[in-house]
Amino acid sequence: MDLAKVLHMNAGNGEISYAHNSILQKNLMLSSREVLEHTLENYGTHGFPECFKLADLGCSSGPNTFSFVSNIVNIVHAVCQKNNLKTPDEFQVFLNDLPTNDFNTLFEMTPEFNLKLENKKGIEKIVNCFISGVPGSFYTRLFPSKSLHFVHSSSSLHWLSQVPENLLDHNKGNIHLATSSPRSVYVAYFTQFKKDFTTFLRMRSEEIIPNGRMVLTLKGRSNADPTIKDCNLIIGLLGKSLVDMCAEGLLHKEDITSFNLPFYTPCTDELKAIIESESSFSIDRFETSEVEWDMREEDEIRKSGDTSGKFIARTVRAVAESMLASHFGNTYMDEIFERYATLVNEHLSRVKTDYLFNIIISLIRK
Repeated sequence: MDLAKVLHMNAGNGEISYAHNSILQKNLMLSSREVLEHTLENYGTHGFPECFKLADLGCSSGPNTFSFVSNIVNIVHAVCQKNNLKTPDEFQVFLNDLPTNDFNTLFEMTPEFNLKLENKKGIEKIVNCFISGVPGSFYTRLFPSKSLHFVHSSSSLHWLSQVPENLLDHNKGNIHLATSSPRSVYVAYFTQFKKDFTTFLRMRSEEIIPNGRMVLTLKGRSNADPTIKDCNLIIGLLGKSLVDMCAEGLLHKEDITSFNLPFYTPCTDELKAIIESESSFSIDRFETSEVEWDMREEDEIRKSGDTSGKFIARTVRAVAESMLASHFGNTYMDEIFERYATLVNEHLSRVKTDYLFNIIISLIRK
């Protein structure tokens, strides 16, 4: 699986698009708001540059991207007002994702976003915000040396650069780490994550100015056990949908055996050790949070009419369908996610609610 050509969130604004099914990612991003405010307030203690240059890595497509940019503008202006500092004259925003990302939808949303900024209450002068797209893997260099003041990434860094090597025939019946996975599978996943995250830090260390900041939010796990349910169950139920279809002859067993998701949820100790070993950044804040699988308010649920299973299935489909379709073909996508929705409903009927573990890190370039 060539991830640079395959991995992308569902494009457009339709019923199964990422733009229409990224409420979970929005809530994960909102959970980092306090850390974001702390980071920018500390960075701006002595003022901001005239042109504040920032990058959102793994931006995907849809309203979440512009919510982040709006948050940054608002926080910077609030910090400047609080400390009687001059606000930046310009913001230069780089939106990055893989080349297969739906940048067109992002660009179509840009004029409306800029119009909202111009009419923003509480901001005295017009905000000059220049937005551009930067296609490419964030596991490579993306920007000139020492050109960025601030880097952000949310719900992206748990995606690996590739499926870990040496998994074939070792993770039978699973599409990711599971309780039944042998330790060699965990080692393969962790080895790939360690390599990728080290590379990510090294690339950013060349692009961010000294004392520049970075806030990263990614899915993780709450303890050292790599098979605990808070990071793997939501994917495990998707794998069960595939296995059930295989048992009925709808999918081939060898196709499931050869499919593994390039996804790893680290624990806090693993992340801290990698950051300290790479040594380009110091840790300013390190927070964790939990977000419900279905975090919608009651009125949202009534308005949509969607069960928790259907809501979660559409959320996961918007993220994972490109990889599943590339491997299994398009024929059974509806069937896979209908079964998945049923399994999620069955699980939640037993436990009432379940949670995803989230890690938020604020880093300072040394």
